[in-house]
Amino acid sequence: ENAAELLDNMGLRAEFATDGRTAVSWVVQARDTADPYQLVIIDWKMPDMDGVETARRIRSEVGPDIPVIILTAYDWAEIEGEAREAGVTAFLAKPFYRSKVCYLLSELSEDREGTEPVRPGWKADYRDKRVLLAEDNEINREIARELVGESGVVIEEACDGAEAVRMVRESEEGYYDLILMDIQMPEMDGYEATREIRALERQDVKRLPIVAMTANAFAEDVQAACRAGMNAHLAKPIDLNELERILKQYLSEGNAMEERPGKGVGTV
Repeated sequence: ENAAELLDNMGLRAEFATDGRTAVSWVVQARDTADPYQLVIIDWKMPDMDGVETARRIRSEVGPDIPVIILTAYDWAEIEGEAREAGVTAFLAKPFYRSKVCYLLSELSEDREGTEPVRPGWKADYRDKRVLLAEDNEINREIARELVGESGVVIEEACDGAEAVRMVRESEEGYYDLILMDIQMPEMDGYEATREIRALERQDVKRLPIVAMTANAFAEDVQAACRAGMNAHLAKPIDLNELERILKQYLSEGNAMEERPGKGVGTV
């Protein structure tokens, strides 16, 4: 329902089925009408008939022209070959966000003649970077992990502020390139965790970028993050374009923070 509503808000007319057999049936019924389906998005993990088999049956009925996208929260590498043979056009990682869908549809419209499945990608590759994600909510942590992981970074996770402080304290100098810090966490919130990290007796924490993650995006919240020693503010739910901007700002070569004696660690 949420996905269909998002697509409707983008100007598409969306309908949803809750299993593969129904989806195949609907696509077949609409095939020879004046209003056939022009895009199919299929969840990979479904009971009875999974996404790959659903895609295979749709292809056998309607041919190669309609784009078929596999939606999944899992690493699709293990099924990519099989999915390609079944006629899958592209892969889309959960969670289902407007920015990710827009990017994928743009890629599809630019390369409709391609035979390779399209992978929504980033303009930069951060596989040599390491990010500490501090978030107490498991679902929020999974969402952030999926989004940030698409950039190629190595992700390590802390379940609360105290654990984040401990992980930084016990790591080698320069081990982390960026910290994404949730604000509202039990035991020690993001503000206090940031202050403790900044106070550690080591040089790297003076220039280590720390980005606040919170659903509160009011001016006072941004200023509170700044006063605690954070460098930027990333609002929830996380927007992929804004996340990409943040990663580019702090992880790209030449954009890393430099220590400035006598000045604050950064501005929000």
